Amino acid sequence: MISKNLAKELNKQINKELYSEYLYLSMATYADDQGLSGIANWFKAQGQEEHSHAMKIYEYLYDQGKRVILDTIEKPRADFDSIKQLFDLSLEHEKYVTSSINELMDLAIKDNDHATVSFLQWFVGEQVEEEASVNAILDKFTYMKESGIGLIMLDKELSARK
Repeated sequence: MISKNLAKELNKQINKELYSEYLYLSMATYADDQGLSGIANWFKAQGQEEHSHAMKIYEYLYDQGKRVILDTIEKPRADFDSIKQLFDLSLEHEKYVTSSINELMDLAIKDNDHATVSFLQWFVGEQVEEEASVNAILDKFTYMKESGIGLIMLDKELSARK
């Protein structure tokens, strides 16, 4: 059974995941404004994935007989300096989310809550993938300039994400 404190922290994580969705949608609008619909597509897909993470926690709390309490979603940043900055900030944000998931895991272990530990294992693995995905894109920026053919090729590549 989930402790009151762990349920409270899982509720906070729902809010963090919904903020992530909102942040990635804001990043998508910047990319769209720059005429880079493929990069915008990547951020929109990323946002949808974050929404699914929030809903996964939402359903888990209800399955465990706990109430979901939603909070205000902070307004995300709307102005950016470059496309590369979007990915730099994305990696920074994913590291923040990883830290938050790790704290939840620590709390579940401390509470001896085996069900929640098992549930959170999926998120631990997902965060490894999230960071690796953004790192792979950032690696490409080391070989290309932010404008020109490299950016167009990256845009085309990222347009394939579903």
